[in-house]
Amino acid sequence: MKNNFLWVEKYRPSTIQECVLPSNLKNTFQEYVDQGDFPNLLLSGTAGTGKTTVARALCNELDLDYIVINGSNEGRSIDVLRTTIQNYVTTVSFTGRPKVVILDEADYLNVNSVQPALRNFMEEFSSNARFILTANYANKIIPPLHSRTSVIEFKIKKSDKPKLMGQIMKRLINILNTEGVEVENNSIVAKLIEKHYPDNRRIINELQRHSSGGALNLSVIGDVGNSNLDDLIVHLKGKDFKEMRRWVGENSDQEPDILIRSVYEQSLDLLAPASVPEVIVMMSEYLHKFAFASDPEIHLVAFFAEMMVTAEWKNG
Repeated sequence: MKNNFLWVEKYRPSTIQECVLPSNLKNTFQEYVDQGDFPNLLLSGTAGTGKTTVARALCNELDLDYIVINGSNEGRSIDVLRTTIQNYVTTVSFTGRPKVVILDEADYLNVNSVQPALRNFMEEFSSNARFILTANYANKIIPPLHSRTSVIEFKIKKSDKPKLMGQIMKRLINILNTEGVEVENNSIVAKLIEKHYPDNRRIINELQRHSSGGALNLSVIGDVGNSNLDDLIVHLKGKDFKEMRRWVGENSDQEPDILIRSVYEQSLDLLAPASVPEVIVMMSEYLHKFAFASDPEIHLVAFFAEMMVTAEWKNG
């Protein structure tokens, strides 16, 4: 097998057209490529939906020099702006074109020091630098940065999901063929997509993990099917806190907002009509709080516990 490094990097799209995106997003970014330039950008959306990939693809297609700074570790200090970023943007590019600073996970940047300073950097170096911020939670980015960027939300409509999942399926099959992995049944790949969508990064990482032996067979279906919500719903309806907490622990690798979204999509079928509005308001409040939660697993247990106490369920 050719798995000397991560597939998610090895097969990262290098052009906008290669990215798996809804058509409206792809058209927006393609227009930037065709125009030969783009404004400062704030790309927001859930993990693995292609924000960083798009940022890099824009730079690659336009042949722009760029650096990537991860806000969750090296970007929390004001010293990063005063040294790394400032030194980078004040030097002239070999091509004479604008340089690009990609601030990945910018929602982790300090709101009291780094983000306000970044606002001034955007203005001071507007002639020779572009800034692309990516964030899972755009509400953690201060308003002055919103006003200085074009904010693009990586939101996937329900009607777009079948087409996009089909594109991901085709890409994964190509990866497996290129890597020489034997696939017993393509339904296994579909199960991986169903479990982790829309986190494409996670899908590819799990595909590589399950292919480590050189084959992908039916034995992994049980492993990839743990995100089935049926058991969770049983625990919630039965007010079985212990089993609900155990379920959350076993599925702690899932993005909390995706789990809540999955429950939301089934709410009309599962909940008594009078409970639906109350639960949806509760979901909105908890999703907002997730942006500030230090322990997402405990926060998710708290949400399901409150839902367990307040919700009325349909019979059957």
